[in-house]
Amino acid sequence: MNEFSIICRILGSLYNRQPQDPLLVPLFTMLREGKLQQHWPLEQDELLTRLQENSDPQSLAADYNALFVGSECKVPPYGSHWDNGPQESEIRGFLQSRGMPLGEAPADHIGALLLAASWLEDQSQADEIQAQITLFDDYLLPWCGQFLGKVEAHAATAFYRTLAALSREAIQAMRDELEEEGEV
Repeated sequence: MNEFSIICRILGSLYNRQPQDPLLVPLFTMLREGKLQQHWPLEQDELLTRLQENSDPQSLAADYNALFVGSECKVPPYGSHWDNGPQESEIRGFLQSRGMPLGEAPADHIGALLLAASWLEDQSQADEIQAQITLFDDYLLPWCGQFLGKVEAHAATAFYRTLAALSREAIQAMRDELEEEGEV
């Protein structure tokens, strides 16, 4: 797993799962102990420190639910809920055409899209860079800026405001890296 994949997997997991989810315990432990910075390939130390200082999963649960869960959530995490976002069926078709196994969960969730970017990176097929560019340009970037701005505006905790800022920078850095790799 390379740096691109790790970033996508960490960010995707933080959006895709409730903070008190047992699968996130190791990640939150790394965050609280300041160990994530050792493995984070981007220069975002200030944001990572802010995440570390505000990373108690139990205190984040209410904010996560208010932001992302249910029909009354403040910030729908699904691309299809945004004016310029993709339809879930488009993303599902694209990922299935790439051979990605999909469950019943909506494929247009911000967390699922970031996890899909990690999966595509780990497949290392000949055209994986173009597949990732398609994922970013067609299915993630058209709406994620608006989504992340709303998260920053509506989050009750510093953790989710910081996660949105960290995500914005990381997604742009990864897209820039894809551009550079695509030109080679």
